[in-house]
Amino acid sequence: MTTGTSAPSETDATLRAVLGEVLGLAPQRVAAFDQDTGLFGHLPELDSMAVAGLLTEIEDRIGITIEDDEVDGDMLESYGALLTFVEAKRAAG
Repeated sequence: MTTGTSAPSETDATLRAVLGEVLGLAPQRVAAFDQDTGLFGHLPELDSMAVAGLLTEIEDRIGITIEDDEVDGDMLESYGALLTFVEAKRAAG
């Protein structure tokens, strides 16, 4: 049994859907992502060309604006880092 929340948040579910759709990942693969799952530099599907499309889709689907100066390697290092970033942007409204 895992600790923590019993169900993913709406942001978590949406982010997983976006990653799967934009990167062409199988739903089972995305569902298995945890906080430490590496993204940029770890997923061959997430290359520099895919980053812009991914961020644009996140903005559209989640209703946030990601400024150019907010995009860095730390934000895209792991699934947990990206989720934390997106949740903070959403909370800031």
